[in-house]
Amino acid sequence: MSSFNWKSLNLPADARTLLAKAPEVLWVQSREELIDLACGGPGLEKFNVRYDVPEKGPVLEATVARVRNGIVVNYAEPYMRRRDPDCMFIADDQPTDKTRFRQRFGYDFQTLRRETLDWLATQRLIAFGFVAGRRGMGADALAVIPANAGFFAFALSQLQGICSGRELEQGFSPAAVIYVAPPFRHTHFNGKQVVVHNRVDELHEMFAYNLYPGPSAKKGVYGVLLNRGEREGWITAHCSTVQVITPYDNVVTMMHEGASGGGKSEMLEQVHREPDGRLLLGRNIITGEKRYLSIPRTCELQPVTDDMALCHPSIQDGSGYLRVTDAESGWFVRVNHIREYGTDPYLEKLTAQPPQPLTFLSIDAVPNSRALIWEHIEDAPGQPCPNPRVILPRSIVPGVVDEPVTVDIRSFGVRTPPCTRTNPTYGIIGLFHVLPPALAWLWRLVAPRGFANPSIVEQAGMSSEGVGSYWPFATGRRVAHANLLLKQIVETRKVRYILCPNQYVGVWEAGFMPQWIAREYLARRGHAKFRSDQIQPARCTLLGYAMNSLTVEGTALAKWFLQVNTQPEVGDEAYDSGAAILYDFFERELKPYLEGDLDPLGRRIIECCLNRGDVEAYERLLPAG
Repeated sequence: MSSFNWKSLNLPADARTLLAKAPEVLWVQSREELIDLACGGPGLEKFNVRYDVPEKGPVLEATVARVRNGIVVNYAEPYMRRRDPDCMFIADDQPTDKTRFRQRFGYDFQTLRRETLDWLATQRLIAFGFVAGRRGMGADALAVIPANAGFFAFALSQLQGICSGRELEQGFSPAAVIYVAPPFRHTHFNGKQVVVHNRVDELHEMFAYNLYPGPSAKKGVYGVLLNRGEREGWITAHCSTVQVITPYDNVVTMMHEGASGGGKSEMLEQVHREPDGRLLLGRNIITGEKRYLSIPRTCELQPVTDDMALCHPSIQDGSGYLRVTDAESGWFVRVNHIREYGTDPYLEKLTAQPPQPLTFLSIDAVPNSRALIWEHIEDAPGQPCPNPRVILPRSIVPGVVDEPVTVDIRSFGVRTPPCTRTNPTYGIIGLFHVLPPALAWLWRLVAPRGFANPSIVEQAGMSSEGVGSYWPFATGRRVAHANLLLKQIVETRKVRYILCPNQYVGVWEAGFMPQWIAREYLARRGHAKFRSDQIQPARCTLLGYAMNSLTVEGTALAKWFLQVNTQPEVGDEAYDSGAAILYDFFERELKPYLEGDLDPLGRRIIECCLNRGDVEAYERLLPAG
């Protein structure tokens, strides 16, 4: 372990006092230093992360195994293998629409804050600096973590980076601090995941009371960036971004947004092929029929962002297009759809033989073996964990783009259930739809979590992730973010918008094929606009325009993939029932935005929806460039 004199740094007063009291502080300056800490020490193959909990005794949180390609982390409780969507609480008195800590737990957080810092002061600690976002577009941050949770520190360093001693000596001044105190989950929160944000003056404190990285190391840091953007007037978008290079050397940049499980990471993947090389377009769940598509050569992909994109003012150029750059150092990639060898050879090879050690979560592997991303642990006998993950440092991703890029197309992904005559649902979205900018804004305001979401703990019914699909991670006011998002869309009118389902298109089980086909087709079209005979207003206005026909590499797709009501197993009546479900959902989710400080244009757009306006009305409210 390298030595570093952290006492020379400009640290927040309470953090400095805490580190001075702790029996030992391991200040790390590289990820390599964290591998041994994650495994309990040099040469150790397996480590149990335990904490002594009053009245319970030792509680096992997770096991860590050292494998040939990194470390494998498995949580003792299935509940801890996914993010709890209701785990964020606000401790301060600054403006917020989120639940305050005092509201939920009945006492002031300052009492628990003091108790947390006092407990950490008795522990052997890991500490390091990182940058939330990018230099000049984010904030310096400090992490303080119990040393026996080295795997969490390693995961955080892969996701957000880690500052070297040289970087620390060049004016490092934390505006954010993450404190990790795992046993408090049991002593204070009945075993639930809890992350508390405390925004005080110019300092954003985050207290993580659990060891799953999703709510804290990942989305908690996202909350820090969103808070900064809300104050300064810019957005960190919840999206993946990819430069798509066609076989004809045409380059189109697509930005894919959506709630958790909406296909963001999948947009960076190559199309999954059948053993004979064809693409399985879909399987009819009633008849069992399968439809295939042949694309001999797919587009080259150059990934830019996986989940968080900085839309900082300093990189905008006034061209009418949106410019973005990555907010992360590593990508938290879900691999539940990779169930067998050969599903995604590119990702399988990259993770099996990576150039540096990786972090695997909920993968079944023993010490000294090789972790394989299709070997998922089981939550119960015969029930695979729905949220296995691997963290990919972006530096190892082939072809990754480090510079800001100009976005041509913004797509929005929705997880849709099957829709049939006997069971109508909102699974009425065709392969893809073209959206006017005003409707694109509304879809981002409601951001449905959708069907069978693998990333979070299940909730009943259709639920929303809200403004831009990042609202669960924001600490401030809903309307402030809605205004920022609308301002962004107004200022980037040359960007085009589409809507893509995943999982089902009516009765056709399709997985993520719709967005992959849309990507291949739209990249080949380039910047050509659709003619009036190629699209028509969708039967459900919320879906914008439906395609009349679609031909990919000489193969025409059946119309029922484009207009779901034409499927014999669905029909107009079931489609209209599904449309009613969507309208009810939009009405419920949009009304809370009608506050006094909502942008007047935004108010008119929402009222257009509530009054069941047609697609042309949306076009008039906010014409495309």
